[in-house]
Amino acid sequence: MGFLTEFREFAVKGNVMDLAVGVIIGAAFGKIVDSVVKDLIMPIIGKAVGGLDFSSYFILLSDPPANYTGPMTYEALTKAGVPLFAYGNFLTVLLNFIILAFIIFVMVKQVNRLKRDTPAAPAEPAPPPEDIQLLREIRDALRRDKA
Repeated sequence: MGFLTEFREFAVKGNVMDLAVGVIIGAAFGKIVDSVVKDLIMPIIGKAVGGLDFSSYFILLSDPPANYTGPMTYEALTKAGVPLFAYGNFLTVLLNFIILAFIIFVMVKQVNRLKRDTPAAPAEPAPPPEDIQLLREIRDALRRDKA
């Protein structure tokens, strides 16, 4: 029973819930970054280097099958089982990673800055030593007796 109780306490702690929310938001954010790279950045880079779809740059590592009649695109050749050196797709994924890492770096940097700028709560004063506390009690008792 101790193990199940421990597991339940672990599972309902805020850290686990924060992690779950972070993973879900991270997945959604990753899709946004993928779209920015694929739909906005890579077409500009592709246009600059002479093509429109940079992610489809590849080198054939072997010839397509003899009966292959489909288009010579990355997607079609991959489905046909032709081995490709897909450097354009790799560079697209690498750029996704760099952008995502940069955004996370900026976010962490800002959170750390906010933590430094936030004043710490004033520390609770330490209780007085026992002899001082006893002297105060005696003083208060003498005042009550005089009154």
